[in-house]
Amino acid sequence: MEYIIGIILLISFFGLAYYCVKGHNLMIGFLLITILWTILPFGGTLFASEAFLESNPILKFGADNTMIAALNKIFQSAPEGWGTTLVNVCWGAWFGRVLMDTGIASTLIRKTVELGGDKPFITISLLNFVTALIFTAMTGAGPVIAIGVIVLPILMSLGIPKSVALFSFMGSVASGIFLNPVNFAQYRAFFIKPEELPEFTLGWYASHWGFAALVIMLVATTVLSAVYLKKAKTVHSWAAQTRGAASEQKNAPFYTLILPIVPVVLKIWLDFSVIGGFVIAGFLALFLCGRMKGSFKENCQLVNKLYYDGVVDTAPLVGFLLTLPMFNQVASYASPYFKVILGNVMPRSEIVVCIVFAALLCMGLFRGPMTLVGSGAATLGVLSNVASFSVPFLYAVFVIPTITVNIGSCITQSWVAWGLAYTKVESKEFLKLSIPNAYLTGVIQYAATFILLGGLGAAWFLG
Repeated sequence: MEYIIGIILLISFFGLAYYCVKGHNLMIGFLLITILWTILPFGGTLFASEAFLESNPILKFGADNTMIAALNKIFQSAPEGWGTTLVNVCWGAWFGRVLMDTGIASTLIRKTVELGGDKPFITISLLNFVTALIFTAMTGAGPVIAIGVIVLPILMSLGIPKSVALFSFMGSVASGIFLNPVNFAQYRAFFIKPEELPEFTLGWYASHWGFAALVIMLVATTVLSAVYLKKAKTVHSWAAQTRGAASEQKNAPFYTLILPIVPVVLKIWLDFSVIGGFVIAGFLALFLCGRMKGSFKENCQLVNKLYYDGVVDTAPLVGFLLTLPMFNQVASYASPYFKVILGNVMPRSEIVVCIVFAALLCMGLFRGPMTLVGSGAATLGVLSNVASFSVPFLYAVFVIPTITVNIGSCITQSWVAWGLAYTKVESKEFLKLSIPNAYLTGVIQYAATFILLGGLGAAWFLG
């Protein structure tokens, strides 16, 4: 019976992957798979062998571990435990809206273009760096689109082919997200709750691996952009006055341009509160840019509107984040059945994991079984239950396909889909540029993962 249920669970896993690939609603998909994975493992306890239940006490219900208590963990305690993550997401979205409303983000872009002059490669290199810097603090489709409508016309007005401009911009956005505190909190919650391993902070992660991951993707994206530029013909398909129109907009004060990185620096340097950093930098931006000159009531309305717009930007993500912890919890009850089927074939050494995941990076595309914002949570549940790997190592293993492949290279990502429509680039053209970058970046990042985090295991936990 354990084998039968394990096979059905495996089939449903691939069904979830197909569902994600087709671009269906992730919140509903994970809710449905949670219900199915609740019914099958719990129902299987009625028919499983005594030896199987004895070796997996999580499925042996009794006076101290009732089925009702397990159901309460899945559908109540698990979503409640993600409160910290949701709060970070909401305040991060508000800060992103502040940077857009005050003109700080657009001023950074325009000053960068002035520095690059009319040399396409220098401009694209500088814009990649500044875009990555901006998205260490901003996140979500709204901010990406707001910056994209500034950056993309500038690049294309310089004669850079629109497919190369879109590829370069999306790759630099993904680079910055490797150090984004909101995304770090979101992905960290897949592995542990904040109170379970308090040492695994953004500062620790950034100094041990995060900076390296960002630099690898930023450099790879910029180098490939240069290669693609050299091969492509210069095309002036967008009017150059777009750039002139952008320059007519009012610039934010020069001394405010450092504010986008303040929350990240405070968190990494002092381990200061992420939300505190957003609040300090956000209100400084509003005051220093003259957006708080109205009455107290008008200022309150402005802050409220920015918060409302930011939360709207992240609403689909919030819905997904409220169902995902249910799935993460129920995966622990399904994992004994997966062990029966996959226990002997899943990689158990860090070097093999890195090699296998590097070879299968394409499975991070289309919300595949390696990306945490697709069906990768199921893969994580299986891998983490069949072998003992350190949390930092597993985090890096899964965040590479999540950010490098899905966020920066996949057409199912919301802002990539917007970029394709905005620039009129065919998805096939974009993938021809982004997939080589995903493999080049990903392979190097997995090498860095094994060098920097491999063998950490018990040594890291023991300090």
